[in-house]
Amino acid sequence: MDRHGFLRQLHRVYKPRNYFEIGVNDGRSLTLSRVPSVAVDPAFKVVTEIACDVHLVKQTSDDFFARKDPLLHLRPGRNPFRALARRDPMALFGGDPKLELSFIDGMHIFEYALRDFMNVEKHAQWSSVIVFDDMLPRNVDEAARDRHTDAWTGDVYKVAQVLRRFRPDLTVVEVDTAPTGVLVVFGMDPSSTVLKHNYDAILKEYVVQDPQDVPEAVLTRKTAVSPEALLGASFWSDLARARDLRKSRSAFTPIRKRIEAVGS
Repeated sequence: MDRHGFLRQLHRVYKPRNYFEIGVNDGRSLTLSRVPSVAVDPAFKVVTEIACDVHLVKQTSDDFFARKDPLLHLRPGRNPFRALARRDPMALFGGDPKLELSFIDGMHIFEYALRDFMNVEKHAQWSSVIVFDDMLPRNVDEAARDRHTDAWTGDVYKVAQVLRRFRPDLTVVEVDTAPTGVLVVFGMDPSSTVLKHNYDAILKEYVVQDPQDVPEAVLTRKTAVSPEALLGASFWSDLARARDLRKSRSAFTPIRKRIEAVGS
């Protein structure tokens, strides 16, 4: 299963009520959305038909999140019919929108991807799902910061290492999709400041010159689960239900155990 096949099935099992994307390129991943969406890319070139209510932003993700109200397009109160379509009567009263499914596929450089996560998490909730593309390079050349190969992941694979080390409250799952894997993150906490406070120290340690020292477990996908196993797990309906009912973060504990059991 490739990344687009994975995203297509993820939309079906998780049923997000909005979608956010960094790195539009030709729009193939965006065509999978059927819900209100925001997509950001400084140089997108969409060549396929999009079948959702979408706000396309030609801007870097850093500049986009520096806006006063970056997710204005997703604010349900601006459109009562949208609020009802989301099956969320409370949304009629407005409020800050929370990103439910986000796909990060922007600049393939570690610090850019880490900042993208930090910015997306601020606008998420614990029941949200964030997916990173290109997280499992197949060789050291693909993982170089300075691109010199056709297929290129850059050193964004380090984001998984940093999240596991500095944010044990999150659950991160590498998924063995073709060609270069994805990472799925669960259990967001928009109030967390751990990454912000440690950002400079993290960059000092993790940003190094090529060639990158890619762990063997990443190259061999030793800890990656199959996309079919993750998508077919039974926790998705409970995660979506908890999201829709606005359950407190305590509801994540039993769901987290089921996520971690996938592929074990």
